[in-house]
Amino acid sequence: MAARTVAPAAVAPAAIALVATALAATACTSTGGEPLDPGLAPRGTVQTTAKPTRQDLSNEVSLTGKVTMNPVFGIAAPVAGQVRYLTLPEPTGTPTKPTRFATVWLDGAPTNVDVPAGAVFGGRLVDDRATVTAGMPIASAKHGGYGIVADISGEQAYRIADAAQGVVQAQIKNGPGPFACTLLGTIAALPTGTVPAEPPAQEPETPQTGGTAPAPPQREPQAEPRPESSSEPTGLRLVCTAPADVKLINGAAATLELVTATAPNALVVPVEAVAGGQGRGKVDVVGGDGSRETRDVELGLTDGKVVEIRSGLTGDETLAVPGPNLPPADQGQDGSRQGGSGAGGR
Repeated sequence: MAARTVAPAAVAPAAIALVATALAATACTSTGGEPLDPGLAPRGTVQTTAKPTRQDLSNEVSLTGKVTMNPVFGIAAPVAGQVRYLTLPEPTGTPTKPTRFATVWLDGAPTNVDVPAGAVFGGRLVDDRATVTAGMPIASAKHGGYGIVADISGEQAYRIADAAQGVVQAQIKNGPGPFACTLLGTIAALPTGTVPAEPPAQEPETPQTGGTAPAPPQREPQAEPRPESSSEPTGLRLVCTAPADVKLINGAAATLELVTATAPNALVVPVEAVAGGQGRGKVDVVGGDGSRETRDVELGLTDGKVVEIRSGLTGDETLAVPGPNLPPADQGQDGSRQGGSGAGGR
């Protein structure tokens, strides 16, 4: 029997169709050009915006403290000038009235300085007749009774110093509160306080009845008594006292909330819309056509969510979020920065 042969023309159409399908699939997955994603906006398009608003804004500082018996605090000079201390008698109890301990003289006029009622004079912090500046601690004092003491970091010092006359809210952990806590003295760190030495005793004069009075007996010279330390140095601290009806336990933990600044009806924007810090920043104002204009602004208070705009905006603008990227500082040959600023204060 003769062998059968398959004609090539019988399979050619199927093979051609398979090859054509493979070529079409290869063409669809080719990396020769990136496909356009209809959901991806062109580079530089502003996606999120925010408009300035107005609200009351305040800055608060939270401090951790504890109840302390007879806490030491500092008394500062109310004005600049020359301090002159008074000689005070030894206290016999806790004074119920202010105790005057010094005057500060400026241009021939004195300004009196007192220890507040409920506290006793601790010691001098500068020399008598020293020239002092306003706000400089010149004496230590000891409060009679319970107080709440909170240590302060150097970063918090200037914020709290500007609010030293404000109201502090205190909360005793698992205890009474919140209640108003009255500030005592200055928050400045105190050096060691000293009590002046007692003046040497004077010999009584012998009345003369005629002739030559006998010479007084010779005594061995005695060393002049040295000043005694009345208070140990302290770091930066805030001391306040609770109302009389609040029960306090020595050593109990407490939290203090201090309002350091307020800005009623302030113009504010989200912190994410601002680049910069320390009073100066930049924002991107979005135009009607989507374009951006970087504008300088003056910054004020912030609560971590919004920041006050003191100048640079009218309140009708639309801002891009996030804000502009500040250029990095120029690098010198030694690697040090030569200028520019980085984003901060967010």
